[in-house]
Amino acid sequence: MKFHFIEQEVYLDYINGRKKEIDVLAAVKLNHEDKILHIYTEAQSTHEANFPERMFLYFSYLYAKHRKPIQPIAVLSYNREKEEPTQFRIDPPTQDVLQFNFLQLHLIKKNWKAYIQSDNPAAAALLSQMGYEEHERVQVKLEFLRMITRMQINPAQMMEQMENLPEEEKDMVLQLPNSYFERGKEEGIEEGIEKGKQEIVLKLIKKGMSISEVAEITEYSEAEIKKLAGKQGKEE
Repeated sequence: MKFHFIEQEVYLDYINGRKKEIDVLAAVKLNHEDKILHIYTEAQSTHEANFPERMFLYFSYLYAKHRKPIQPIAVLSYNREKEEPTQFRIDPPTQDVLQFNFLQLHLIKKNWKAYIQSDNPAAAALLSQMGYEEHERVQVKLEFLRMITRMQINPAQMMEQMENLPEEEKDMVLQLPNSYFERGKEEGIEEGIEKGKQEIVLKLIKKGMSISEVAEITEYSEAEIKKLAGKQGKEE
């Protein structure tokens, strides 16, 4: 399967007179077919009653412009357990005029533990938006860092790329690690969490992140990080 991302589309809402950016559009060529399929993904961070209608309007704009088969996908990242609609209908009394359906990924309904062995960077990025208990918060953030180090994603490069994101998306990503670490408060696991944090600090340094950057995101002081790095060097 081959794919490429299409330059960000801008949809003009003629009724409200506003321009709206469509989140992600990719052109995919399936191995077993010559046809090009467009995959349109819309990320939604808050509940909106008219969201299915908006999905349909964006879909209509994209189809009118590209005239390609389109698979619309909604990625919901807000904390709402209620089932959300996956279709938009226009059905006057005379007949069903339209039934528009889209796929939906509601992150809060996904179990984060099922994804920690994945080597997909998207799974790592969305991990903390998935369903977890409050007492698992520290574990989720630690597993996020383990995933990006295992996949050999350069943390410094990742942070640099985040600066290019739109503010809303950047804020969502920054919520994931929330300084990347929290001090473990759960009785009986504090020592294990602290050890895990120290291991991640050393891995971040090995990946090329500067001591000042590590200090900024881990809440360790630069002196503590230098001490950990020095201790590791002696052991090796």
